[in-house]
Amino acid sequence: MDADLDYRSAFELAPVGLVLSRNRVIVDCNEALVEMFRTSRELLTGQSFLVLYPSPDEFERTGERIAPILNASGRYADDRIMKRADGELFWCHVTGRAIQRGAPHAAGIWSFEDLSSRRQVKADLTGREREVAALLIEGRTSKQIGKTLDISHRTVDIYRARLMRKLKASTSAELVQRLLSA
Repeated sequence: MDADLDYRSAFELAPVGLVLSRNRVIVDCNEALVEMFRTSRELLTGQSFLVLYPSPDEFERTGERIAPILNASGRYADDRIMKRADGELFWCHVTGRAIQRGAPHAAGIWSFEDLSSRRQVKADLTGREREVAALLIEGRTSKQIGKTLDISHRTVDIYRARLMRKLKASTSAELVQRLLSA
């Protein structure tokens, strides 16, 4: 068998969404990604990753947050809320690798796993609330979240309080449980 055909088949048939990117633009993607985001390869190819995010602010903040991590390790992974073409928000595990550490967004390989069967998006949350919620689920403290998002830990506490009100949770543990529950 031709090696190029084998690699292409693996890319196309992978059980998770795969993307090849340059400068945060989708160069190519597989069928699993197309199905996950309920769109077509033609509509995704050549588009900025922005089309997969709930808002331009979240796209920008995520890009700024992951660049130093990609510079340091060449890899990045997190759970975040993404947006399907029909507007539905869903939890997604995203893992990426920069081809060149010194230029983290220049070229990369990204995988996307739909977590919606295990975790539903609850309440009407702002972009920043979604980011804080994702980090709370990982078990991070307010100080750790503040450092990651480049905001003060007191600001994180304000977002945590908002989340608790919106999800009617009386403790942080209950909040995390509600964020995790379907």
